[in-house]
Amino acid sequence: MPVKGKKIKIFKISIHCKVCNQLLYVYQKEGPGLLVKCYADRIIEDHTNGDLKCPSCGQLFARHAIMHCRPVHKIIQGKVYIKGHVKK
Repeated sequence: MPVKGKKIKIFKISIHCKVCNQLLYVYQKEGPGLLVKCYADRIIEDHTNGDLKCPSCGQLFARHAIMHCRPVHKIIQGKVYIKGHVKK
């Protein structure tokens, strides 16, 4: 939850499969830090079949979950890499 008086930076990042370099998502991320989960309503472009598997190599890269009453894709660490993100 944002703190009053502080602005949250929003980054546009691309999420790729680590095995075959296939583009999976273009995602709108809030704030710096590691990518742990993707809120489904913040995914700008979805290049998967909706089953959370890479369309090229078939590797499972995330799991379905509900957090804060919103559907999320919990990223399995080490299965994806991101581009266009400022780490802090």
